[in-house]
Amino acid sequence: MPPTLGKNVRDTKMQKEANVVLGEDWDGPSSGVESELRKRREQRGFISLNRSPLARKIITFNLLALVILVAGVLYLNPFRDSLVLQRERGLVIETQLVADVLEAHFWDAETLPNGASVFANLAKLSLPAGVDAYVYNPEGTLVASTIGIERSGIPPVSGLVQNTRSTLITDFLNSMWEGVSGLFTSETESDGFGSTVEPPLEFVQKTSDGSTQVNTGLDSQGRAVFTVATPILVGGVNLGSVAVTSAEGEIDFLVRSEREQVLQMFVIAILVSVGLSLVLASTIANPLSDLAAAAELGRDKNARKMSPNRVRIPDLTARPDEIGRLSGALRGMVTALYDRIEGNEQFAADVAHEIKNPLASLRSAVGTLRVAKREDQRDKLLDVIDHDVRRLDRLVSDISNASRLDSELVREEEEQFDLLKMLGNINDYLGGDAKSKGVEFISDLPAEPIHIHGLEARLAQVFVNLITNAISFCEDGDAIRVWARKRENRVLIVIEDTGPGIPDQALYKIFQRFYSERPAGQFGNNSGLGLAISKQIVEAHGGVIWAENIRPTDADITSDPLGARFVVGLPV
Repeated sequence: MPPTLGKNVRDTKMQKEANVVLGEDWDGPSSGVESELRKRREQRGFISLNRSPLARKIITFNLLALVILVAGVLYLNPFRDSLVLQRERGLVIETQLVADVLEAHFWDAETLPNGASVFANLAKLSLPAGVDAYVYNPEGTLVASTIGIERSGIPPVSGLVQNTRSTLITDFLNSMWEGVSGLFTSETESDGFGSTVEPPLEFVQKTSDGSTQVNTGLDSQGRAVFTVATPILVGGVNLGSVAVTSAEGEIDFLVRSEREQVLQMFVIAILVSVGLSLVLASTIANPLSDLAAAAELGRDKNARKMSPNRVRIPDLTARPDEIGRLSGALRGMVTALYDRIEGNEQFAADVAHEIKNPLASLRSAVGTLRVAKREDQRDKLLDVIDHDVRRLDRLVSDISNASRLDSELVREEEEQFDLLKMLGNINDYLGGDAKSKGVEFISDLPAEPIHIHGLEARLAQVFVNLITNAISFCEDGDAIRVWARKRENRVLIVIEDTGPGIPDQALYKIFQRFYSERPAGQFGNNSGLGLAISKQIVEAHGGVIWAENIRPTDADITSDPLGARFVVGLPV
């Protein structure tokens, strides 16, 4: 930790200017990973977002559905089919009206008059521009037509003026399609016929049975042309046929206008979709990029031999989505990893310190043994050496068990078992050891079984350790009581003894590694890892363990305790 001596901690202005960090808040220089992440964020722009594979996927998938929708609308072309049907119905009505007019003029004729009379009647009709009529006799010979007749035009009607729309997008796409298709297809004759060419004879002769015929075709330029033929009937006699053709391309213009509107909306939808996709991608890709960059920068810097930096995962937990959860999970994982690393470092330091004590005692005893003259002194020194060797062996064994505990707790499979049955077996086994020492052993367990989910062998190790500790602190005439009670969703297992109790200053230290509070006669007989291992096992099962002294009711808390109590709480 950086030195803070000489700073006036009450001078808040000085602290703010100096950016003083006290205690455990300091874990590295501020110019580490965070500064590089800040630089990357400042340099980030649209280009960097465009390089993001995730952003490209978001934009692509958002546009794909829109493109399929518009392509389907243009391919199915529902508005063109509707317009064609309406135009065909309208042209049928126009043709029948023309036939009715001719029938009214020639109501008393048995055959069609000459062409001049029919032409005069056609000239009186006010047909729209581009619409032409043809009259045929029963043999299929053209009698007269409106070709060449000067038309004054129909006066405009208010509300029916067609609004001419620009179709730049549609015309551009059509020209591209015609250019591409022209490279792979050869020119063929049109299936239909134009309005400037009279309808085919076979089409007109189909009306001889009194039916109306409708034909939709294309002229030489690919424009839609509609033709309707109907018979002229007077008194049930067929005087001939009349055929009316529509203007070239009138439906195509309307279709282009409708397609233009669809394409304009498509362009606007694309712009909106791309904009929203970019916003969505920035809220997803950028935070994920920051998380990945923080991990990569920390990895790269820690891989160097000099000036490693702590990995700092950006705090995005304020986001109410999966990215916020991911940030919190990564921060928790990094914190747990560093805690584990620091714990291992502290454990290694504690191991080295604990091993030094018996080694120093051994060195001293061996050195003294070389100069000892008396046999009783040599025997006493050999006893010290034997005691230290056993202490080292026990210490190394406990250290080995403690170091493997984490991995073994992860590998072993949990199962459901009867906790009271396990405690009963332990009480039967250790009760004999207590009675041989003159210690009364009391087992107070419920009659009904209590089933829990966990590692039976590891939990048994905990209770064996606690009961063994209680026996070691008791003397002849003391008592040990083991009892258990179920409380809602937890079960409490309590080990009580009437021994000397635990010093108040040691209540929170006895679960630390290598800490041992033993009488002078038992020095060196324990490694101080038993309670630490027990705490680790209980917490791995989601439980709690604590120690307290047993005191008489309403007594002074500073009075001598009546014994010690260890409580283990486990989830049911």
